[in-house]
Amino acid sequence: MALLEQINSPADIRNFSDEQLRTLCAELREYIIECCAENPGHIGSSLGAVEIAVAIHKVFNTPEDHLIWDVGHQAYAHKILTGRREAFRNNRKLGGLSGFPKRSESPYDAFGTGHSSTSISAALGMAVADRLQGKERRTIAVIGDGAMTGGLAFEGLNNAGSLKTDLLVILNDNQISIDHNTGALHNYLVRFTTSHRYNLLKRKVWNTMGEGHSRNFLQRIVKGFKRFLLRRQGDTINLFDALGFRYIGPLDGNDIVRLTRTLERIKDLHGPLLLHVITTKGKGYAPAEENQTLWHAPGTFDPKTGQRTGKPSDRAKFQEVFGTTLLELARKDPRIVGITPAMASGCSLDLMMKEMPERTFDVGIAEQHAVTFSAGLAAEGMLPFCNIYSSFSQRALDNMVHDVALQQLKVVLCLDRAGLVGEDGATHHGAFDLALYRPVPNLSIAAPMDETELRNMLYSATQEEWAGATVIRYPRGCGCGAPWRGEPFRFVPVGQARRLHEGRGIAVLSIGTAGIEAAEAVRKASEAGIDVLHYDMRFLKPIDEEALAEACSRAAHLITVEDGTVIGGLHGAVAEYLSDHACANTLSPMGIPDRFIEQGKPAELHQLCGFDAEHILQRIFALSAEKS
Repeated sequence: MALLEQINSPADIRNFSDEQLRTLCAELREYIIECCAENPGHIGSSLGAVEIAVAIHKVFNTPEDHLIWDVGHQAYAHKILTGRREAFRNNRKLGGLSGFPKRSESPYDAFGTGHSSTSISAALGMAVADRLQGKERRTIAVIGDGAMTGGLAFEGLNNAGSLKTDLLVILNDNQISIDHNTGALHNYLVRFTTSHRYNLLKRKVWNTMGEGHSRNFLQRIVKGFKRFLLRRQGDTINLFDALGFRYIGPLDGNDIVRLTRTLERIKDLHGPLLLHVITTKGKGYAPAEENQTLWHAPGTFDPKTGQRTGKPSDRAKFQEVFGTTLLELARKDPRIVGITPAMASGCSLDLMMKEMPERTFDVGIAEQHAVTFSAGLAAEGMLPFCNIYSSFSQRALDNMVHDVALQQLKVVLCLDRAGLVGEDGATHHGAFDLALYRPVPNLSIAAPMDETELRNMLYSATQEEWAGATVIRYPRGCGCGAPWRGEPFRFVPVGQARRLHEGRGIAVLSIGTAGIEAAEAVRKASEAGIDVLHYDMRFLKPIDEEALAEACSRAAHLITVEDGTVIGGLHGAVAEYLSDHACANTLSPMGIPDRFIEQGKPAELHQLCGFDAEHILQRIFALSAEKS
């Protein structure tokens, strides 16, 4: 990696020859594969975007020129080129680099992009701010075709086209996000980019005109030709032209020389531009090209063979419990339909999708639409299970309030990746769902402690007793090994807690999988001669007031434990109960504190936030000593 080791900033590549650029791209791929083999990350999308990163940093004056990546897991080559080559070995580790662009990490990260579809709006805001302040610089947004399915992307495009602000949007079209893309926009891009007449004649026009002719004249010819061609194909006008953008492309985004030449030709053009590039996810690494879904984030692997080296757990993932149980329920209940915003394999809805494709819907990266679409299904008698990652569901809060809860529609919102999810960091932690959804009327909120409870809650949500909208939240990854597969369903009454351990003086009130850590602490306290009352609350709303009354009567000290923000979650609910009932009990919250939590392994983060078993045990000992 002779070239890569010489690069400490993008300025080091701006005089590179074509051959040096090709070599650099090859070395970047080799380095990304080497690092990600031992330290897992989002490898497929970053391998596909190597040439985009190199070309932008060669042609534009970053960081003076703004560069935004959307979604940010495309940006590994960008991080390596911008002074973080050695630090990249600790990517996504506690205390290491974030897996996504982060403004506080580098001046080259113009905008944080852990969620999708934000780049165009943010880039437009920056470009307008520069214009108002008289600053001469360029703003570039690189957006994947998966992220382009998000409604916010179109809001940004629509506004940018009308403002006529100088802005370059690069559409990185690899026709896949995590799973294969779906929807009308995806079909449009495929049809447009594979048009034989368009690509053949476009190349002829480009080669005939050459570099010496007027760019404006060339653009007029190309735009006129596109309009003629697309009318012949049944479209009145190119979609991006209609939104006010000057469309350029499509071209091979993995051809570094052609991509660099194109950026050099258009960088000084004014107004909103959209450059459409076609790339291959996993480019340059055969295993990643062959199975693009798996290699989005494959875990550890042998870089030579592509063989995955991670040791499989003998415990089931919550995602497997969800997917398997929902399919089992759907076989018996024709009302059940499954909905996901582009996370079918991640949440295991793909299990139902394979057997019942007509009753499962991947709506693309469109969380708001997913919820309101579910509301429409519910309004006509279907029973939708809408699965969204907790952090992403924040975008759909308004839809849950107005389209579901207000209308008292029975939608089961399954929040995957709730709590501290690990190496993806602050943008992906599901820290706020309990607090965000608790104030909403006509809404129940449940959090299973283990695999058995998740299975039974999914079943119970299909029963009449669970009326109205329901949120069921559960974490990423493996459970504790509780039996679930093939187990008979047991009904879980709404709002009913479980007493897990008898005791007096101190009561631990836990919710969700944080109860596993709490139960371990309670067990160790009992071995030390301190018997603590422990309730698995199971429901945040409606909360079990009988269980709270008993805890208050038997324990002077209450401890709440939750894998969510302590502000507004279980701690907030218990504090309100104590206040409303004039209880004198002391209350100690344990959960996610009032700050954004960085990336790291979940166990590390639980310890960092102070609600792992050891911290809970020490809190029990301290309160016991105080009582004595």
